Amino acid sequence: MKVKIFDFEHDEDLEEAINEFIDGKNVVDIKYQIAMMYDGREQVFSYSAMILYD
Repeated sequence: MKVKIFDFEHDEDLEEAINEFIDGKNVVDIKYQIAMMYDGREQVFSYSAMILYD
């Protein structure tokens, strides 16, 4: 089993990267997480996923 981790500031970028990566792979599981931070000027979002695959 292998692991691939993705992290993007926009959900559409994460979706595109995951769809491209999993094409033709045997995916075991996908874990998804959203985090929001404030850097003193604006809110920053982090959309991340961990993919377990064979």
